[in-house]
Amino acid sequence: MNPQIFNDTMRKFGAPETIIQQYEYWSVQLRPAQLTLGALVLVAHEPVHAFSALSPASFAELQKITGQIESALIKAFQNDKVNYLMLMMVDPDVHFHVIPRYAQPRLFDGETFVDAGWPGVPDFGKTNATDSAANQRIIEHLAVHWCS
Repeated sequence: MNPQIFNDTMRKFGAPETIIQQYEYWSVQLRPAQLTLGALVLVAHEPVHAFSALSPASFAELQKITGQIESALIKAFQNDKVNYLMLMMVDPDVHFHVIPRYAQPRLFDGETFVDAGWPGVPDFGKTNATDSAANQRIIEHLAVHWCS
């Protein structure tokens, strides 16, 4: 893991503790506030504040990463859909909120996780209560299902 690439957005979302996978141009992190089970943040390493300003290499790597994210989520939690939201209203570094979506509640580690926004847009006002220990178990579970 290369701590020199940690930008403010990565740190805000708990880097390095929340990093699941680090790539050359991107990092995948668990979103500490779990809107849905396995909610992630995909953060670009390049110091740009516009999606169009990313390098061609970063865009190319993004295709590989999204495939790995979707594969890991379906294997780990059997989600129904995945939403990628690029909001960047508060945190200016290029990043996506990756929200796995569930038509029905999911049980993980003895806790029930609900998708309060299903079938509409994700409800950022309602999260599933987790602590750092629960988040670490989610990270470990996802990591087992990650393909490089």
